Amino acid sequence: MKKTPLLTDWSISPKRGLFDGVNGKTAPSVAVTLPHDAMREFERTADAPSLEHGGYFPGGAVEYSRTLEVDPSEHGLVHTLVFDAVYRDAMVFVNDNFAAQWPGGYSRFAVDLDPLLVFDEPNVIRVEARAHRDSRWYSGLGIHRSVSLATGPLVHIGLDGVRVSTPDVDDEGALVQVETTVANEGRHTRTAVCAVTVTGPDGAVVARGRAPITLLAGESGVVRERFWVQTPQRWSVDSPSLYRAEVTVESEADHTRDEDAVAFGIRTLQLDARHGLRINGETVKLRGACIHHDNGIIGARAIARAEERRIQILKDAGFNAIRSAHNPLSPETLDACDRIGMLVMDETFDMWAEAKSPFDYSLAFPEWWERDVESLVAKDFNHPSVVFYSIGNEIPETGRPHGSRLGRLIAEKVHALDPTRFTTNSINGLVSVIKEIPSLGGSDDAAGDINDTMSDASEMMTTLVASDLVTQRTEESFAAVDAAGLNYGDSRYASEAAAFPNRVLIGTETFATRLHIGWPLIVANDNVIGEFTWTGWDYLGEAGIGRVDYVEPGTLMSFAGTSGPFPWQLAWCGDIDITGFRRPASYFREIVFGLRTAPYIAVHRPRTDGLVAVGGPWSWSDSVSSWSWSVEPGTPVTVEVYSASEQVELLLDGASVGTAPAGPEHRYTATFTVPYAPGELVAVSSSGGAETGRETLRSAAPDVTLRAEVDRHSIRGTLDDLAYVTISLVDAHGIVWPDRDQQVEVSVAGPAELLGLGSADPRTTDPYGAAHTHTFDGRAQAVIRPSGPGEITVRVSAESHPAQTLVLQAAGE
Repeated sequence: MKKTPLLTDWSISPKRGLFDGVNGKTAPSVAVTLPHDAMREFERTADAPSLEHGGYFPGGAVEYSRTLEVDPSEHGLVHTLVFDAVYRDAMVFVNDNFAAQWPGGYSRFAVDLDPLLVFDEPNVIRVEARAHRDSRWYSGLGIHRSVSLATGPLVHIGLDGVRVSTPDVDDEGALVQVETTVANEGRHTRTAVCAVTVTGPDGAVVARGRAPITLLAGESGVVRERFWVQTPQRWSVDSPSLYRAEVTVESEADHTRDEDAVAFGIRTLQLDARHGLRINGETVKLRGACIHHDNGIIGARAIARAEERRIQILKDAGFNAIRSAHNPLSPETLDACDRIGMLVMDETFDMWAEAKSPFDYSLAFPEWWERDVESLVAKDFNHPSVVFYSIGNEIPETGRPHGSRLGRLIAEKVHALDPTRFTTNSINGLVSVIKEIPSLGGSDDAAGDINDTMSDASEMMTTLVASDLVTQRTEESFAAVDAAGLNYGDSRYASEAAAFPNRVLIGTETFATRLHIGWPLIVANDNVIGEFTWTGWDYLGEAGIGRVDYVEPGTLMSFAGTSGPFPWQLAWCGDIDITGFRRPASYFREIVFGLRTAPYIAVHRPRTDGLVAVGGPWSWSDSVSSWSWSVEPGTPVTVEVYSASEQVELLLDGASVGTAPAGPEHRYTATFTVPYAPGELVAVSSSGGAETGRETLRSAAPDVTLRAEVDRHSIRGTLDDLAYVTISLVDAHGIVWPDRDQQVEVSVAGPAELLGLGSADPRTTDPYGAAHTHTFDGRAQAVIRPSGPGEITVRVSAESHPAQTLVLQAAGE
């Protein structure tokens, strides 16, 4: 069916009770453009009900509305409203009549408009959404993904009605099977002709065919057509070649035609304990990143350019796979993964029937899980990037027989819908047996924080996950899926093959601080196919789980749980911060993965107060790759140099500071204490007496200059594109000053809006929707969203600096 985006002309207001309008009470309405996140605009407070879980954002209930005019000539067409996701408990009304409900906040769902439409006046669409203590992270609130109107004739292709698979592939050719669901919503039997044209990556036609289908009134049917494609270009991470299937359905009796088109890839998947995961016959180890759904300073909005940019940055940093944590990905993310070449594990649920938050999806799970699984698979089926479905994350029921049975039902449901991919269950052994350990599971509070338990017992957990208790309790749950997903379970990697020789393992969630332990085991064991770090990209909520605290020497050197006190807002555990800037852990990972030979210098923030750093299991060192600090010369500074080589020599202005061992035997890290002095800091790595690489940091000159740079000067003048402006405080050579932060202001003129302004500061009190913010580590970011074609002017200013002006061109469609 024809899909028309419905992203403009919406308004939003607080959701009113039935009698709230009495006695003159009114709720203000504000015009918005979708996708939209209402929660980002709320004021954060220390006593917000979500506390650190939601980044101290309050919840609420909102109502979106817009009018929809339907021409009388369309009376004989089918009209369907498609929501890619609404967070959460969506209620849809058409002309004040109930039309649909969908409790889950990340699933695509469709609303049949025809019983409720009128053609002689505008129709009013209302969408309610709610969020309140229902998530362990920042969820956002509202219509955070795209909305479209699908229209078509009575005999038409169903929604998500074209499915392409490649059951047989070799170097000579590929068998491509196209299954098209055709619906007849008319009152008479009809025979239609379904025609398919397959084009290759270069746009040339490689196959075509047609087949008739006869449908009774009100009946649907599937047309299966099989095509031989010679010498196919296979889709892979390194060569993400995409084909296209264009489908038309014509009903001669009705003189109607419907059409649809989907992209797909030709590739093979194999999985076994001897060869691991094979794509196109070649073993692939998953260098994976867990990611949340939010897009940093623009909140939970899923906009195509934001998703594309994130996937490209992750791939450039060395990742070849992502795991959605812990909900289905947006279609825009999957499209980006297909084009760029990024493998995907798409996850269904963070909870089943047992709650993790007082008002979470567990309340709807028993009645809705099958529909959400159906929505997930329908969305994912044609995407070659999708390799795994995860049926849950750290589900407490997985350690009990009835929970294992439920996991089997979910996995079988997935396989029935899509037999071409694999399933896993992301199980945390500690969570699976938590109620059997009195010191950990004694509370009956449904909102008990799993993260706090793990932080308090991080060392114990490593031993517990490998215990006989966990082995016994999780055996049935693991047997129900194609690969056993282990959250924080690297202690099982080496021993699992002896106990379960046919079991395939994935590190579905891992500590970055244990990468040097886990990755060599993954490489050495065929049955362990990779890992997904927590996390590849920083995110809103779960505030402060990766923070570093500073305490007096001699005091109890322990990390106080995972709750970062207000104003903590970000998790601060990502390899890459929310603006897309790579943190030191990202370069450490690149070295351990064997993708970088040059060393990397990470400098601990200088301190003169005598306090010492303590962190939790998700904490990296409090370090920045900079040798520009506003401290007295001679101040001792800790310098870490990451390297896979045997040793590293550190030089300051050509004089040797010292030599220290590095490489796998020393956690890939050489550590130095250096009296600070401005100049040139050089790390030289070597093995066997031969230099293997070097890295240099130079101190910034005293004068600070405001700089503004945009990622692309030419963008599309459409709502799915964005321009990212990096704002920095630098010297004349472009070296960033990390500790001279100040407030900056941004204004936009032309056909565009300032969609977000902020920094990677995990404790900022600056709202992302304002026109001013403070830099953090010398940087800030502005996100510009075009509203049409034309010239866009972005002005960036700061006190004591000349304003910077950028001119962008937004092209028409």
